[in-house]
Amino acid sequence: MSTAQFDGVLFVGFGGPTPGCCERFSPCPGTEAQCFVKAIIGERRGAAARLAEVAAHYAHLGGFSPFNELTMQQVRAVTAQLQAAGWQVPVRVGMRYWPPYVQDVLHDMAVQGARNLLAVILSPFQCTASWEAYQQVVQVGLDSLGAQAPQVTYLAPWPTHPGFLAAVVDSIRQASAPLGPERAAAATLIYTAHSIPAAMAAEGPYTQQFAAVAAATAQALGRHDYQLAYQSQATGTPFPWLQPDILDAVQQAQAAGARDLIVAPIGFLCDHVEVLYDLDIQARDAAQAAGLTYQRAATVGTQPAFLTMLSTLLAARLQHG
Repeated sequence: MSTAQFDGVLFVGFGGPTPGCCERFSPCPGTEAQCFVKAIIGERRGAAARLAEVAAHYAHLGGFSPFNELTMQQVRAVTAQLQAAGWQVPVRVGMRYWPPYVQDVLHDMAVQGARNLLAVILSPFQCTASWEAYQQVVQVGLDSLGAQAPQVTYLAPWPTHPGFLAAVVDSIRQASAPLGPERAAAATLIYTAHSIPAAMAAEGPYTQQFAAVAAATAQALGRHDYQLAYQSQATGTPFPWLQPDILDAVQQAQAAGARDLIVAPIGFLCDHVEVLYDLDIQARDAAQAAGLTYQRAATVGTQPAFLTMLSTLLAARLQHG
């Protein structure tokens, strides 16, 4: 058995609504999806309309999200790889917006004796909303523990790690296969990431990391032409968000004479509503209405290269601190 420099690993994810009470609101504002969306958007101007809009997307998909279970599958696989390599540290998952909450998981780990945790932020690209916000949630949990709070160290960002790139390439190849080699080579390849406010993007490496992953994986695929697009922009806000939107990109591809589209959501690590609705329904419908065939590449999910990357990076930090 290897001796670890940390006594626990904490994966920090966004979360998604599952059956059961979120324990945030009294009285409950409605369905699990409504509670989930309300926790994210708060009471800002236009919040009621946005809540209804996004909750309707969840309702269309059955009312819940596969995010938590898919994240647990990722973490179970990484844990198994760590154990196979001799690392027996506890590995837990905490979510920002749905149970198991980060604060509760930190409390449980502290009670069980954890004093030095290695944390993994489950987001491929860095911005205030996708990186610092996760750290803030962790800090709130630590502050609530007082003297019992463990120290937390974060695994470094990994967007251009060969393992992540290999998983993206494999997903795109699988999505391209039904087209056949010639049509796949001629298809319009569009990479997507979640849109964020332009001002937020200017303060961090989000767009640069997105572009770097797209460029590296396109090169590995032998592609010289590809496009970047953004998706899932919040509506009703008074400030600009990153563009072009994926729906606009679909129209642009049609206007340019495209026949086939391959869409790769590299800004997401597993399927949830912003992939399953915004891409698999809205973008697909737009493509079909424009007379285009549409192939959506899988998120990296449980791709072996991605999981091996995480376990290898974690093992290195567990050993060397």
